[in-house]
Amino acid sequence: MTTTWFERELLTLSDGRTLEVYTSGASDGTPVVFHNGTPSVGIPYEPFSDSAAERGLRMLSYSRAGYAASSRNPGRDVASIATDVAAILDHVGAERCYTLGWSGGGPHVLASAALLPDRVVAAASIAGVAPYGADGLDWTAGMGAENVQEFGASVAGPGELQPFLETAASGLRDITADELAAALGDLVSKVNADAVTGEYGEWLASGFRASVSTGIWGWFDDDLAFVRPWGFEIASIRRPVAIWQGVEDRMVPFTHGEWLAAHVPGARSHLLQDHGHLSLGVAAMPEILDDLVAIGQEAG
Repeated sequence: MTTTWFERELLTLSDGRTLEVYTSGASDGTPVVFHNGTPSVGIPYEPFSDSAAERGLRMLSYSRAGYAASSRNPGRDVASIATDVAAILDHVGAERCYTLGWSGGGPHVLASAALLPDRVVAAASIAGVAPYGADGLDWTAGMGAENVQEFGASVAGPGELQPFLETAASGLRDITADELAAALGDLVSKVNADAVTGEYGEWLASGFRASVSTGIWGWFDDDLAFVRPWGFEIASIRRPVAIWQGVEDRMVPFTHGEWLAAHVPGARSHLLQDHGHLSLGVAAMPEILDDLVAIGQEAG
C-alpha cells in the first residue's frame, strides 16, 4: 500500500503555543513520530511516507517550535520536546509510537526515548549529533567549515549566533534544488552532492525555504539547545535505540555516531562506510523503518 496524501493541522498546546503537524502514510497505522533536521520543517517527503505506509505505519511529522507555523518556545532545551511529542500523540489518540530523528532531530528523538518511556516503543537516530562537551569526543573535529563557524557562534552565545544565522538565512529563503550542493559547500562530500537531486533535492530545498520563512528562531533555539545541557542523561534511556551514521558525513561527523553507539544503553549501531549526512536517510529509509519495528518487537 502506498499513499500520496497528507494532512496538515495546527495544534493548540496547553501553554498556548501552536504546533504545525503533518500526518501521512497509513491513515490507521501505528504512529512514527519524525523529528526533522536543523534547519527544516515537518513537510512530509512522499517516498518516506510511502515506505511507512507499506509497513502499516502512520508518519507524524511536525515543525519544531519557532519553525514555520509553530510558535517559538524561547529558552527551550532538547528535553522540552517531550511535551510536544506527548501532545501530538494525545491529539491523534495514540498511546505509543515509534520515533526517528534525522540530524538536528537526533537529540530530540533521544529525548523522546529517555523522557517518554511509556509511550516510545523504539527510536532511531539518523546522523544525529552527540551532546556538546561529551567525554572523549572532539565535537567539531571532521565538521565542514560552515558548521564549525555556526557552532562556534552558538557557543559564543546569542549575540554572535543571531547575526550569523541572519546572514545564513538570507541564502536559504529562495534556494532551489539546483543550488543546494554549491550552497552547502564544505558540508557535503561527493556522495551527498550526488544525492541532492530530483525529488529529494526539491524536498530539501523546500524545507530550507520554509524553515526561515518566519525568521531564524527555530534554527537559533535548536543551535543553542545543542551546545547547552540537554535536560536529560543519555545513560537514562531504557527504550531500544538504533544509531545510524555514515563515514562521509561532514555535517555531523562519524565520530558522533560512534560515541552515541558506545554510550546509549543497548544501542544497535549501523555505522556505514559509503554514506554521508544527506545520502544516508534517503537511501536507507526502508531499512531504517524495518529495523525500527524489529527492535521494538524484540523488546516486547
